[in-house]
Amino acid sequence: MTKVTGKEVVTLNAPIVRGKTAISEITITPVLKQAGSLRGLKVYDVLTSNYDALVVLLPRVTSPALTADEIARMDTWDFCQLANAVVDFLQPPSDQSGTDTGSASSDAPANA
Repeated sequence: MTKVTGKEVVTLNAPIVRGKTAISEITITPVLKQAGSLRGLKVYDVLTSNYDALVVLLPRVTSPALTADEIARMDTWDFCQLANAVVDFLQPPSDQSGTDTGSASSDAPANA
């Protein structure tokens, strides 16, 4: 899995054949950053890689757009890689400027 300018690219072990085309790479698009892409889904189900939730979500956020049938026939390893890419994509950036992990929490008592 590679990250390319805000996108996750998953290289498939078993390419998906669509007509005369073999799809060997799937991109998780920035559409996933829009809350509307999660409509009708439980965020918990998406973050725990629930199959039924991902079958609804992946066609909305992949390029080329996968169909539910293609997802159902997909190699298990490839599906797991896509599931991981979705979860990784939804994680906050690791480099959060302006945060100081060395200071005490504002919720902590002053003299504990």
